[in-house]
This record gives sequence, C-alpha cells and structure tokens, in this order.
Amino acid sequence: MTSTDDITTDDKTTENKTTDDKTIVQSYFNSVGFDRWQRIYGDGEVNKVQLDIRVGHQQTVDTVLAWLEADGNAAALSICDAGCGVGSLSLPLAAMGAQVFSSDISEKMVEEAKTRAIAQFGHDQNPQFLVQDLEKLAGHYHTVICLDVLIHYPKEQVSQMLTHLSSLATDRLIISFAPKTLAYTVLKKIGDFFPGPSKATRAYLHPEAEIVAIFNSLGWTVGRTAMTKTRFYFSRLIEVKRVA
Repeated sequence: MTSTDDITTDDKTTENKTTDDKTIVQSYFNSVGFDRWQRIYGDGEVNKVQLDIRVGHQQTVDTVLAWLEADGNAAALSICDAGCGVGSLSLPLAAMGAQVFSSDISEKMVEEAKTRAIAQFGHDQNPQFLVQDLEKLAGHYHTVICLDVLIHYPKEQVSQMLTHLSSLATDRLIISFAPKTLAYTVLKKIGDFFPGPSKATRAYLHPEAEIVAIFNSLGWTVGRTAMTKTRFYFSRLIEVKRVA
C-alpha cells in the first residue's frame, strides 16, 4: 500500500494539482458552470459564442451516433458514457436501443440528465445515471465513450485516465480531445486573455500522437477518426478497437 510518504515531491505536486483540477471542475459544474452549459446543451436562447460551442459539440455527438448507426448493432451493445453531462449522447444512444450506463462528476448535470431522460422515456431504467469520478468507474462495457472530458486533464494524468477507461472497455473506446497544434495553442492563449464571466476551469490541449501512442501501448488500434472545427470549438474524435 502506498502512503503519501512514499510519493516524491514532484509526485505530490502532480497529485495535488490533479486533486485541485478535479475540485475546480466539480465545483464549477455544480454552480455557475452548470447554468452556462445547461443552456449550451439545450435549445434555449444563448449568445453567439455559446451557440457556436453548442453547434460544435452537437456535431461531435452526431458523428458518434452516425458511426454506431452505420454499424447497425447498437441494440446489442452495452455502452458507458463517461462524463455524460446532461445526457446529450446518452439519451439518443438509449433511443437506438443500446444499454447505456452514464456518469458525471457533477451532481447537477446528472440530475438534469435524469430529468431529460424521464421526459423522453418515462421512468425507464435506461439510461442509468450515476454521480461518479471517471477514476472510480467500474464494470465492463462493449463500448466506452468519453467526449469533451480530456480537456480537464493535465498531460501527466492522461495516460492514467485512458488506462482506466481501457480497463472498462471490452471491444471499443471512443474519445474526443482538444488537439495540441500551434494554431489551437495560440487560440487558447488569446482566449485566456479574455475569459468569459463564467469561465472557471483550466483547459488542456493534447498532442494527437501522444494519445495514439498511449492507446497503442494498451493494445488498441485506431479505427475511425473525425475532426470538429467551429470558431470557438475544436475537438478530435478517435475510435480505437482491440488489436486482433
């Protein structure tokens, strides 16, 4: 068993930083962040920036749904929607017939997702929603999907997080992340100079080559990929499958 005395100074710094990031994210999405993102993920009136982000996020969700629809076997799948937010992906997956297990770190996000699920499906038990950290998720699922979550994870924690998600998936992982390129790095720095009134979380960009290398080391091979780009939203989507 490892204690804090076994951790080096650098490791303690990393651990504290990760804990701090998680606390910030959880607090943000249970307060002002929830109000902001509930509007973005809904269909009500929003400002131009929020509308752009809504469109971008929905394009990412629609791409995943199109992939699963093209496969033609959604009704036979168990799917874990890790970081489900208000259910933007979970609900249409359940409508396709998949057995969906959804979780999010934010209690308010999960409660909103449950409300939307009841409005659409009544009190059916699919999707199943749970308030939980990604690191504490358990079980085994044919497909694990994690959209727009890696942006909250610093570089030093991505491998650990993907390793854990890998342990949950028997056949496939689908993730999205903000790719680290020169253009997006510059755009992010510009955005940092002009934070919105409810911008309260750090945003991390990740080189695609590093993400792919992690998956390869875990026994996955890249399948389909896609890129969503709007003015204020950019997300790289990758599907990986078990190496035969």
